[in-house]
Amino acid sequence: MATAPARRLILLGGGFSTEDDGLLDDWTLSHVGVSRPKVCFVPTASGDAPAYVERFLTAFGSRNCEPGVLPLFHRDLDDDALRTLLLSQHVVYVGGGNTANLLAVWRAHGVDRLLREAYDRGTLLCGISAGANCWAAGSHTDSFGPLTFLPDGLGLLPGSVCPHYDSEPGRRSSYEEAVASGSLADGWALEDGIGVLFTDGVPTESVTRTPTARLHHVQADGRGGVVVRTLSCRPLGRGDAEVRGTAGEFTSPPPM
Repeated sequence: MATAPARRLILLGGGFSTEDDGLLDDWTLSHVGVSRPKVCFVPTASGDAPAYVERFLTAFGSRNCEPGVLPLFHRDLDDDALRTLLLSQHVVYVGGGNTANLLAVWRAHGVDRLLREAYDRGTLLCGISAGANCWAAGSHTDSFGPLTFLPDGLGLLPGSVCPHYDSEPGRRSSYEEAVASGSLADGWALEDGIGVLFTDGVPTESVTRTPTARLHHVQADGRGGVVVRTLSCRPLGRGDAEVRGTAGEFTSPPPM
């Protein structure tokens, strides 16, 4: 009897759109396990911004992979071709922008269902900012202007996600208030510069391209506050495309 593939997600606090060293993107590709993976960039959250697409193609065109792009605002593929495209990818890489708009457009086109199917088949899903938010059951977002909570994600990852935990004013306190009040479930707060791999919903590796960036698990304490567990991340360096981390910090993950 065939064994079901591991279901894997990577949440990124950086990558080609914010850094030039390529460390987080190389680390992401190191988890694919094929020599020339197909990598599909999905720029929905930015409205398929041409400059964003061009930056992706420039960054990944020089790597040992087959980069492609799925535009939805000027969609050319019918439903069958869209399914074939997404299910043929080794990596689906979702860009940043507006989380709420991303989810609405995906649902209108059926991309949410196709990504769930791809995830169950073993496609590595990843993304930054809105592209990290979308996978969780809920997220912390500025999609509506002021910082707020969005309990309406895809739910492939249990709990909630907060990007830019250390870099945007108000993010930390606003997210913690949402978790404390129950507006968002307990979840993961990402500082800029880190990457974290989840396998079947459990964090199994975290890395950083900066000396101080960390991953945090934020959990309601039942008394109107939160408990924040800070987890260290393995520093990345050149050559990490050939190096895998270990479970390390995550041998006993917190309950979600």
